Amino acid sequence: MIAYIGIGTNLGDRLANIKRAIEYLKAEEEINAIVLSNLYETEPVGYRDQPEFINGVIELKTSFSLQNLFIFLKNVEKKMGRIKTFKYGPRIIDLDILFYDDVIYSDLDIIVPHPHLKNRAFVLYPLAELCENYIHPLYFKSIANLKNDLINEQRMKKLEIQDFPGIFK
Repeated sequence: MIAYIGIGTNLGDRLANIKRAIEYLKAEEEINAIVLSNLYETEPVGYRDQPEFINGVIELKTSFSLQNLFIFLKNVEKKMGRIKTFKYGPRIIDLDILFYDDVIYSDLDIIVPHPHLKNRAFVLYPLAELCENYIHPLYFKSIANLKNDLINEQRMKKLEIQDFPGIFK
């Protein structure tokens, strides 16, 4: 299965947090290949009185079921010291399943495709780098078209980073 994972952080050494999360992913035998979009420094959404985020998207191939991928990602967040505070609050790492192949699924913990991705520049810009022609299974629009349809542009700055060898597209 191919999954797209949103990754974000706004506490501590943000680039080190991204690297560490990717190391956890690369070490897992259920995950075969990882490609990382460019990273973007972005202003916070929702709760604004907090540091800026670094966001990106990871494409991965996995043999995990959707539920087990979710559990694995939440465990990575826990291992890295994520503490749930309040909605849209600061975080050391955030790993959200955006897509899991073409699966449409919802329960108390998981909603796939991610319900807010169509309104978030910090998701759509890096996602478009990895799969601009992918058709959203609910909106029947490509990621490129969803990105072009954005109404509320968010201030974002693409980071020029050279020290993530072998994982950028």
